[in-house]
Amino acid sequence: METFLSVILSDLASRSISLLINKCSKPTLPSMEEKLQRLLLRVRIIVEEAEGRLITNQAMLQQLNMLRKEMYRAYYTLGNFICHDHEEDNAKDHEVSNYFKPSKLNPAKRIRYLWDGGQTLQDQLQQVLGRLQVTLEDMREFVIFLNYCPRLCRQPYSMHLLIDKCLFGRQMEMEHIMNFLLKEDTPRAENPGVLPIIGPGKVGKTTLIAHACDDERVRNHFSQIVCFSEDNLEDASMETLRDSGVIKHQNNATGGKMILIIIELTRDIDEGVWRRLYSVCKSCVANGSKIIVSSRSNKIACFGTAQALRVKFFTQEAYWYFFKLRTFGSMDAEEHPKLESIAMEIAREWNGCFMSSGIYNELLKANFNTRFWSTVLTRIREFRKLNISLYANFDGPWEVVESAYVRRVNGISSEYILILHDYQTCSVPNMLHHCTNSAQSEVEVPQLSFEDFQFGNVRPQGKFKVLGWRSHLPPYHDYMFSCEVLKSQHTVARNKRPRELCRRDFGLST
Repeated sequence: METFLSVILSDLASRSISLLINKCSKPTLPSMEEKLQRLLLRVRIIVEEAEGRLITNQAMLQQLNMLRKEMYRAYYTLGNFICHDHEEDNAKDHEVSNYFKPSKLNPAKRIRYLWDGGQTLQDQLQQVLGRLQVTLEDMREFVIFLNYCPRLCRQPYSMHLLIDKCLFGRQMEMEHIMNFLLKEDTPRAENPGVLPIIGPGKVGKTTLIAHACDDERVRNHFSQIVCFSEDNLEDASMETLRDSGVIKHQNNATGGKMILIIIELTRDIDEGVWRRLYSVCKSCVANGSKIIVSSRSNKIACFGTAQALRVKFFTQEAYWYFFKLRTFGSMDAEEHPKLESIAMEIAREWNGCFMSSGIYNELLKANFNTRFWSTVLTRIREFRKLNISLYANFDGPWEVVESAYVRRVNGISSEYILILHDYQTCSVPNMLHHCTNSAQSEVEVPQLSFEDFQFGNVRPQGKFKVLGWRSHLPPYHDYMFSCEVLKSQHTVARNKRPRELCRRDFGLST
């Protein structure tokens, strides 16, 4: 019996040890989050390689754009997932919890549901992972053809440097413009060709056109690049156009006389004025000349001899990818989960506003700590809350309204600063190289930086000017705010008082 029991116990022990060894040696399956991160790395390799290539094939550009959109969506969902986990782990941290309370207006902070349809975060991760896998499998031919596309001259070693030097997410729009400008006209084509560019204010139409005009291929193709504003077009004639246009580029070495005319409109133009202008251009420019006209109005679409290019704001997912790269730079955002969570909330509040991104990216990088970023988020929410109470249609960045109000950070609660309007001037550091003589005369020296204006100890009085942001891309503008200090007679209870009463506190008409 003892021998029998000894055999049984020995057999059980050996089986237990064997089971334990097998269990320990069995590789742990990656989580859904890890799978998505690995897949995103593969996607980034393709996207960033494509960014460094000159792609002219429209089908390839469309396929790249599809992959890019799925990548933005995946990073956005992954960011929500990481931030949500981090908040649950730090629910007892009073400093963070004050800024990240679950709210109907704060989708990423809801515990169970994220987007429309009542899907959980896990469901969203699974859906995004599946879509990304399918899209990546369809890119095999794209990768093969990509090898035959010539490399661009610039090859930055990091994606955030690439964003600092060129347009982000506008590859298809740029190629649309380049195809129009460099394409040879057929004998029966209308001359000069006209490309309308339509989009809302501050979407980047001027920057897009400036990049196209700076392209070496365009500068070698046209003998002159001339810009007109709508003020030059009221009495359009050959003499007035010759005298009023601003020459942005002149190249006598081309040997040709083809001219590129840029017309930027901020309001509607009368159809009769346009016909007269086009007739003048047609009679005095050489064959092969082109016109680009940009406006916020859809009415200019009928002026075109080519299909109109419509420029839209980025989706929330694309804007978050852009905002994160610009804010964190060479640092890995995942190593700073608190800051990444706050940055995502700031990006949501600005809802795709490029100017706000430019202002706050530099401000956050210069003050890389949780306390300051949390203060910034609080001030932005306070700003939006105040202006929503004053303007029924305020649902975005401050440049969409005629004026906006900011509470003085270091003052008493009854003191407010009125932003009368925002405008742009030529950037002083780039004045000699990139601005025309007329633009140089408009250069202004700001009285305050934005950081001093909103977070510093400077206490301006009366009217003053603030430098909001200095653009790092052509046409190298300084974005300025014209401000005035106001003192309301009463403290504004913004959530409980009628909009008319809030406006009356500031001495505004109802």
